[in-house]
This record gives sequence, structure tokens and C-alpha cells, in this order.
Amino acid sequence: MPKALIVYGTRTGTAGITAQEIARTLEEQGVSTRVVNAKEGKVDSVAEYDIVIVGSGIQIGRWTGEPESFLKKFQRDLAGKRVALYVNCGSAAEAMNPGKPEVAANARRDYLEAKAAKYDLAPIGLGFFGAIYNFNKMSWIMRKGMEQERPKLAAAYKETEPGVYDTRDVEGIRNWARSLLPK
Repeated sequence: MPKALIVYGTRTGTAGITAQEIARTLEEQGVSTRVVNAKEGKVDSVAEYDIVIVGSGIQIGRWTGEPESFLKKFQRDLAGKRVALYVNCGSAAEAMNPGKPEVAANARRDYLEAKAAKYDLAPIGLGFFGAIYNFNKMSWIMRKGMEQERPKLAAAYKETEPGVYDTRDVEGIRNWARSLLPK
């Protein structure tokens, strides 16, 4: 049975929820998966895994530190692996930037393509997914900054629960995860 390792970093939980969705999808395809929150779990080796997926949330234009440290630590080992990277960020939500496709294109380049190049990786997939905005759990400063965006969120996305807007395309995430498997 093929084995996959999914390592993620998150500030608000979105990258972790996405990691679980990717894991479920891979498991449905017969892949044994291990999901590790890089802040809480430890990975000693990537040798036993057929595919390694590394993801992060984006805040203030940056990956979280823990998956970045993972990439740095295992850079040599990952060079010989099937590797995929993903991010969850608001720039991926088209409805938040209507008529501005360059916002998503620039974010994809900066958060995924540049990250792969930095660590000399040739990823088999780059996942660029929306975010979950939970106004109930945001820090007051983030909530204050996001309040101006809330009407756009409410107009484009249904609240999944009061104060929570999910801009991710879950079926798109599942399709991306399936695309990582050899044909």
C-alpha cells in the first residue's frame, strides 16, 4: 500500500482542515496517510513515504514557520521524493478579487512556485486553495482589518456557521489530491 505524509502549518486551522480533506481523499484511493501538524508533531524521516505533501496557511504574505522548517530540514531527502505543496490563502478566492486575476497569479507564484524553487523541489502538484475566515476566533486586530472584507465574503460565500465563511473549493481540493497519484 502506498504511503503519504502530509505536513502542515496553520495559524487559524484552515491548512489543517485542508490536510484532513486531502488525507481522506488519498485514503479513499488506497493510500495510507499520516497527517502531522508541524507545530505539534515530529517527523524523524521521510524515507518510508511514497509522497510527501507540505502545506501552510498564508498570513501577511508568509508561510507559517513550522512547514518552512520542515522543508529546510528535509530538503535533500525531498529531492528524491514525489512532493506536493499547497497553501490556503484569501488570494485564491476569486470572488474576493473580481476582475483581478493577477492577484491569484502573483500569490500562486510567490507562495508556491517560489517556495519550490527556494528548496530546489520539482513538485508533482501545487495546490492553491481558498481560506476559511472565522470571525469568532480571529484576533481583534485581524478582525478589525477583515471587517471591511466581510461584506464581500457575505455576498460571495454562504456562512457555514455564524461568522464563518469557507472560500475553499472542497471538490477542487479532492480533485487535486487525486491528481497526485500515479496513473
